[in-house]
Amino acid sequence: MHEWLLLSYKIPRQPTTPRVYVWRKLKKLAAILVFDAIWVLPYTSRSFEQFQWLAAEIIELGGKAHVWKSSAVLSGQEEALIQQFTQQTDSAYEEIWNAIQLKDADLNVLSRKYQQIMQHDHFQSIIGKKVREALLASRGGDDR
Repeated sequence: MHEWLLLSYKIPRQPTTPRVYVWRKLKKLAAILVFDAIWVLPYTSRSFEQFQWLAAEIIELGGKAHVWKSSAVLSGQEEALIQQFTQQTDSAYEEIWNAIQLKDADLNVLSRKYQQIMQHDHFQSIIGKKVREALLASRGGDDR
């Protein structure tokens, strides 16, 4: 059973800039929207710190924010969340995988993208492992 972090917030509708700012931050964190303004991340000390900082920013922007640590209690909910996180990271890894196959692939750019995605790969994507191996092989490195 996994632990999860939930962020619930409310920001005034006008001006829209703070709302867009918060939305972009949540997307950058690879959080998943489960309801209108409730976002979820797997619990780690890093994600906890990130949600705490974002909640503080939301309050500074004139909004309200709450962060909870929880676990799913209904059958299938946790599996559905894990699947959403896995699909999100797999999709990003697939973009890198496809780019690696190109003759003029910029390995430095692809490696940086891989590093960014890997920070949010909470469930060790199989595609992510393939991408890592391909990047290492493209650079002539090994996995040791």
